Amino acid sequence: MMEDPNEQTKELINHHAHSSGETWISQVALTTALIAVLAAISGMLAGQYSNEAILKQIQASNNWAYYQSKGVKSTVLSSKLELLVSFGKEINKKDEAKLESYKTEQEEIKKTADEETLESTTFLHKHETMEKAVTLFQIAIAIAAISVLTRKKAFFAMSGLFGISGIYFMISGLLVH
Repeated sequence: MMEDPNEQTKELINHHAHSSGETWISQVALTTALIAVLAAISGMLAGQYSNEAILKQIQASNNWAYYQSKGVKSTVLSSKLELLVSFGKEINKKDEAKLESYKTEQEEIKKTADEETLESTTFLHKHETMEKAVTLFQIAIAIAAISVLTRKKAFFAMSGLFGISGIYFMISGLLVH
């Protein structure tokens, strides 16, 4: 399990919240804890979307290889039929039917491979959007720590803006289709 890089920052904020008489620092601690939860959820989803993108790309690659193998078989069979015709031999109807089935199968395989490629691209976009959310949440936590250390509420407001931006990207990542 990966260690949370903001763990020490959260502990520092909590320590200051408990030892300070200023109530807004407790608000910073609570907000930071909520942002950390959102960062963890976004990070988990980013990893899941990355895995899905990789799996879909592997499936698409497998289908493109299958598509190519059908193309090679079709070319070999087509060459065979051309040779038979050039030698004045009769063409087997089963071979002609098989040639047509290769073309039909290729169309179906291509459709599936295109769909899987599109799904992979969508999952990759979702992953990238969630990674942006995680980054913004981490920045929000760091700025919140600065607000506690410097006792400046303006940094807490700035932290809130980064947190809201992170929420925007998190929601965007969930809504990408």
